[in-house]
Amino acid sequence: MEMFVMHPNAFTPAKPRPLTDIEFCAWIGQAMPGDRLEYHRGFLGIDATAVISTLPEPERRRLGALASAAHRAFEAALVHLVQVRVGPDRFAYLAIARTKPRHAPIPLSQLIATEEAA
Repeated sequence: MEMFVMHPNAFTPAKPRPLTDIEFCAWIGQAMPGDRLEYHRGFLGIDATAVISTLPEPERRRLGALASAAHRAFEAALVHLVQVRVGPDRFAYLAIARTKPRHAPIPLSQLIATEEAA
C-alpha cells in the first residue's frame, strides 16, 4: 500500500471571509471576557476612506460599517480595541471582550429632575 505524505506547508488555508458588522455584534453578545477577535488586517484608516482606499466600494462600505460597530462597542465599554503592527503600514485590529457592564437602575428622582429640566 502506497502512502502519500503532504508537506506541512503544501496546504494554504483559504482566506477567511471578511467579517460584517452584524457578525461582530453577534460575537460581542456571546464573547467571554478576554476573548479576542481580529476584525481587520491592513490599515483601517486608509482602507475605510473613500478617496484613498484601494478596496472595491462594497467592501469599503462593509469595512466602514464594521469599524463603526467596533467603535460603538468600545464606547459602550463592551470591548477594548487594540492594533498590533504586523508589517510596514499593516496592522491587525483586535477587539478584546470586556466584562459586560451592569447598568444601575436610574432613581425616579433623577428621571423626574431630568424631565422637569427638559
